[in-house]
Amino acid sequence: MAGARCSGRNFLFVPGPTNVPDRILRAMHIPMEDHRSPDFPKLTVPLFDGMKKVYQTDEGRVVIFPSSGTGAWEAALTNTRSPGDKLLAPRFGQFSHLWIELARRHGLEVIVQEEVWGTGANPDRIEDALRADKNHEIKGVLVVHNETATGVTSDVAAVRRAIDAAGHPALLYVDGVSSIGSLDFQFDEWGVDLAITGSQKGMMLPAGLGILCASPKALAQMENAKCTRAYFNLADHFNTNPGGYFPYTPALPLLYGLRESLAMLFEEGLENVFARHRYLASGTRAAAEAWGLSLCAKAPKWQSDTVSAIMVPEGFSGADVISRAYNRYNLALGAGLSEMAGKLFRIGHLGDLNELMLLGAISGAEMAMRDVGIPVELGSGVAAAQECFRNADGAAEQRLAAE
Repeated sequence: MAGARCSGRNFLFVPGPTNVPDRILRAMHIPMEDHRSPDFPKLTVPLFDGMKKVYQTDEGRVVIFPSSGTGAWEAALTNTRSPGDKLLAPRFGQFSHLWIELARRHGLEVIVQEEVWGTGANPDRIEDALRADKNHEIKGVLVVHNETATGVTSDVAAVRRAIDAAGHPALLYVDGVSSIGSLDFQFDEWGVDLAITGSQKGMMLPAGLGILCASPKALAQMENAKCTRAYFNLADHFNTNPGGYFPYTPALPLLYGLRESLAMLFEEGLENVFARHRYLASGTRAAAEAWGLSLCAKAPKWQSDTVSAIMVPEGFSGADVISRAYNRYNLALGAGLSEMAGKLFRIGHLGDLNELMLLGAISGAEMAMRDVGIPVELGSGVAAAQECFRNADGAAEQRLAAE
């Protein structure tokens, strides 16, 4: 159909970047201003306090960088580690793999625990490795909370319990890029030492902010850390952030957007935000089941509430589904990465999202699959998701009651 993509909105259902609400777009549409003016802290100081609420921490210290989440990865490691330090990291998806490779580029030695893609971090294996480390040579454990490549969420609290059960002093480093702001994340309660996120997922902003939270235990290791750092040196931020300023020019529109994002999250209530994501994920899973397709996540305990990675049948390519969805229906779906390339497509269901928006994505995915020959029944996934949403007695009703 010629020109089909020229009308209407693109349906963005990759697991990040996510849809930016109109309210946030308006908040970012501002003239430039002096980021060293006496009034600037009125904008910035509340942002640090707001992010602490999102991280659910009293003791953690928040730093906001102009970067992506990868920059926050780098900051977490280089500010607390020295070349040659050993780290322990389960690898079960593309993003756990990339974090491991980043650590190695900084001269860190990473002991990798290979896990089946479709599962997550194994607390028992982590505990065993730490118990065997009698001299405490392992300085940290790297865990991706929500692995977007496979639609898997790991139990961070269980990893902390494993570290404690081993009586080991290793820091707990957590990638929360596709979880924080969408899934329950309890920095203090779970004993996390460094956690990072990016602006472009649950925070509902364009990419461009890397946000890090560090515990007092992590900050105490900065003094002896020898990894090279400059742009991401936390000490520079600690010298300027308390007064509401930054060590270099900040990303001004994104800071205004972050203020609006925090307002939206707190107006809805974090518990309601988490419930909404569980609720929307349940509809996506119901659709996949109705199609007769399985998720990449190997068991319900691994299933992510922010992204579903849906396996295509043998003999078909997930890339073909994605291409057809984009070119014919103006629907952007996530691709399979690395080991999962061509084996699946991903529906992101996080950020600014409601039932009807998600039903549009499910419908488009259904048509695209049928178009490339996958024998799904048209309407089956949509109907299953509709029934799930209509019969849900949780998030929807809670939101209506709150209004």
